[in-house]
Amino acid sequence: MVFPIIAYGDPVLKARAREIDKDYPGLKELIANMYETMYHSKGVGLAAPQIGLSIRLFITDGEPFDDEEVVDFKEVFINPVIKEEEGTLWKFNEGCLSIPHIREDVQRKKVVHLEYYDANWKLKKKTFSGLAARIIQHEHDHLEGILFTDRISPLRRRLLKNKLLDISKGAVDVDYKMKFPVKK
Repeated sequence: MVFPIIAYGDPVLKARAREIDKDYPGLKELIANMYETMYHSKGVGLAAPQIGLSIRLFITDGEPFDDEEVVDFKEVFINPVIKEEEGTLWKFNEGCLSIPHIREDVQRKKVVHLEYYDANWKLKKKTFSGLAARIIQHEHDHLEGILFTDRISPLRRRLLKNKLLDISKGAVDVDYKMKFPVKK
């Protein structure tokens, strides 16, 4: 089942998501549907708030980057906790399924140490770097109510204000299902 992507301006994207436990109803099906939604939308990551669920869950698959660094980076992250970010800051042009047609350079640290549960509720403690770390940081931000536009300069945000408002109203052309907080 393909879920609509929640558009910029919806309060669920600005809320801190809550942890879940292994008895969360329909979790396996939810994860499968999130992957189907992400692939349909041509994304490399998808956080539960982006489909309207304020829970601490995100998925990744770096294969669309066509970069050997993330070619096998398909993972489920449940209740993830970033333990540490390290390394030099590096810019990368990020986008977001909830903010279509807007891309901005965002600075993030190159390495992230993460603790999380996988789809089988196995506790993992792993270190990721490069594009994998960036995807994780971007998706983890969604669980904290942070969007990539919150990480750009105030001047850039002001310059994007009308485009962001248009997105929230549904005045944007995308080839995937979206749900807009403000009706046209």
